[in-house]
Amino acid sequence: MLELRRISAFYGDSLALNGVNLRVQPRQSVAILGRNGAGKSTLFKSIVGGGPSVRGEVLLDGLSLTRRATHERIRAGIAFVPEDRRIFPHLTVEENLKIARHGARSGHECQDMQQSYQLFPLLADLKARMGTQLSGGQQQILAVARGMMARPQYLLLDEPTEGVAPLIVQQMAEQIVRACAQESIALVVAEQNVWFARQCSEYVYVIDTGQVVFDGTWEDYDANPQVAEKYLAI
Repeated sequence: MLELRRISAFYGDSLALNGVNLRVQPRQSVAILGRNGAGKSTLFKSIVGGGPSVRGEVLLDGLSLTRRATHERIRAGIAFVPEDRRIFPHLTVEENLKIARHGARSGHECQDMQQSYQLFPLLADLKARMGTQLSGGQQQILAVARGMMARPQYLLLDEPTEGVAPLIVQQMAEQIVRACAQESIALVVAEQNVWFARQCSEYVYVIDTGQVVFDGTWEDYDANPQVAEKYLAI
C-alpha cells in the first residue's frame, strides 16, 4: 500500500499542502481532483521527493520513504509522469522507452519492447520518430508507456489530458486502464478533467488549497453534488 500520513509541503515559507492523508491499495485506481493550483502536482512531487520541503510520512508497504532520495523511491516501485511529460526530444520513441529501465526495482524484470508496443500499439509505428516529432497526444502516450516500462507498483499521472485533443483523450483513457489492469499496476491520476478521471478510477479524492476536502467512491461523489459545485466549478 502507498500511504501518506499528515503530509505538509512547503515552497520556502509558503504552505502548499496541509496535513494530507491518503491511501492507495495495490492495483487500485484513484483520482485526485482539484482546480489548477489546488496542490495536485505538489502532492505527487511530495510522494517522489521531487521539489517541496515535506513534513509527515510517505510509506510504501509499511516502509518509510520519507528520508530516501527520489531515485530510491522510484526504484522502490513508484513511477511519476509529470504534467509536462519530460520526453527527451533528442531521443527516438524507442530510446525514450529503453532509458526507463534504469528505474527498475532491483531484481525486477522490465517490460521488453514488444510488450510495451502491445500495450500501446500507437508507439510501434512511431518507434523511430524523434521526441520533437510527436504530437501532444503521442507524447503523452509515450510518457505513460515509459512510466510503465519498469513495471512499477504505482503509476502517478499528473494532468495527462492537458493539451491533448478530445478524441485522443478517450483513446488514452481506454489504453491506460487496460494497460494498468494487464500489468497489475495501481494508478493514481491527478486531473481537472472529471470525465477522464472517472473513466480511469474507482475512488476519488478532492483537494482544495492543499487539503483533502472529500474522499470516497464515485457513487459517494455523485451523492454529494455540492463537492463539485464548491471545489471544482470554475
